[in-house]
Amino acid sequence: MKALSRFSLPLALVWALAPSSNANEHVAAIDAVFADIRNDSPGVAVAVVDGTEVVYVETFGLASLEHAIPITTETVFDIASISKQFGAMTAVLLEQDGVVDLDDLARTHVPELPAMGATITLRHLLNHTGGIRDWPLTLKIAGVEFDDVISFEKIMRMLERQETLNFEPGSAYAYSNTGYNLLAQALSNASGKTFRELTDERIFEPLEMQASFFLDDYREVVPNLASSYTPGMNGWARNFDQLTALASSSLHTTIADFTHWMLNFETLAIGGVSGFEKLTTRGALNDGTEIDYALGIGHGTYRGLPILRHGGSWAGFRTTFMRFPTEALSIAVFANYATALPSARAERIADIVLADVLEPVAPPEFPVPTETVTRDLVPEVLAAYAGDYYSAELDTTYSFVVDDGVLIATHFRNPDVRLTALDADEFRGDQWWFRDVMFLRDAQGNIDAFEINADRVRHLRFARLVR
Repeated sequence: MKALSRFSLPLALVWALAPSSNANEHVAAIDAVFADIRNDSPGVAVAVVDGTEVVYVETFGLASLEHAIPITTETVFDIASISKQFGAMTAVLLEQDGVVDLDDLARTHVPELPAMGATITLRHLLNHTGGIRDWPLTLKIAGVEFDDVISFEKIMRMLERQETLNFEPGSAYAYSNTGYNLLAQALSNASGKTFRELTDERIFEPLEMQASFFLDDYREVVPNLASSYTPGMNGWARNFDQLTALASSSLHTTIADFTHWMLNFETLAIGGVSGFEKLTTRGALNDGTEIDYALGIGHGTYRGLPILRHGGSWAGFRTTFMRFPTEALSIAVFANYATALPSARAERIADIVLADVLEPVAPPEFPVPTETVTRDLVPEVLAAYAGDYYSAELDTTYSFVVDDGVLIATHFRNPDVRLTALDADEFRGDQWWFRDVMFLRDAQGNIDAFEINADRVRHLRFARLVR
């Protein structure tokens, strides 16, 4: 794809387009992708990089509704999980220096990691194959709200209490933000520097990303920081971001700065050929099966072309980064409102810019609906499940009660969870964080525990308390 011919003035000043009718048509079409964003609403910052040229940068909407401040190329966003590729590149750079080996055991660098993590390597953490529980779900189960203060230290303390793994390291894939937080601690310990110092020194300063940093203190005053929003009953509602989840999230950057990272996929100024080969090589399970996740970035296809991509979601921030390696084209969309759909918008940009090489749009596939069979248990049977259950791992208790023929799990901070019986001792909860519940019995057939199971958290056990 070389349909866009552009030149640009210095990044911090202004972006200009070469006089070309074809270019103008593309620009107008890309602008139209964001035509629904009003001047008095939250919005987005967008960048398109073609080879070694930044060919499109634009902003729409407001960074602050309270103060009517527009989003600019210098507006700072929390780009959430796109942060992972920066944590991954830091690991690659330290391996190139001989400071770590990606096949080092995590406990070599973080000895306080519980014994259950004895065989987890740094590569497992990078590929999400270490079996470490994902903290957004475990903390929510424990009653922590996402707009509470969720510090790096709290996440690590939760990890230190983890009693079992989701699975044997390397045997399966399950996305784990906690694994990347452990990676940050390992890299910090191995280098003798804070993770923020490491990334500043190895990535942001060399790439002249002067407004980019990993937030390690939620109270820090950040100039030009966007607020984030979700739809509320009376318009927009504020979402508060008090997270410092190093390496997995919490990278604060501008769209202007981020173009330097997008360009680095072509220039290889940081990492070099070998570094980017490691960053983008798919992980493999113990049996040799390849997974679609590399180091901090995922593989996929879009309309017949291979892509590298990652999204991010935290508070009201929604972000996406998409790269077409065969076309040397990268697209980034940063939004400060929860309903922005940045990935869909990035795909629409690709439809415009790569129209001559993309395959036709495939017709949508409609999955055959499956019927969930439920069992109507009488109150006398449900009463056997009633009681208090405690997780030492999360230091939290759920009480099960029967009310009007329904089994309900109660918690002092979380809303009640209504459970539907699916099979013997198997229930489905009506909250996203409390779905698949299995009650466990002892050798005498008495119910003595229950487990919560999900994709990212498996076999989280709550023991029944003796009354």
